[in-house]
Amino acid sequence: MSTAPDSAPREPKPALVFDDPLNQQSSDDTDRGWGERPSGDSAADLKRFLDEKPPHHI
Repeated sequence: MSTAPDSAPREPKPALVFDDPLNQQSSDDTDRGWGERPSGDSAADLKRFLDEKPPHHI
């Protein structure tokens, strides 16, 4: 039993990119996401600062 191949258009395959990946900026090249906390309550910021301060700085 033979069937004819579907003549429906196929989605094109993704093209290969041969660019140098070191020339592109990565997410690590920016300062975004490096320990930033959303701005908010200043009392909570002070509490966090005092909680994380080493004992010899009190």
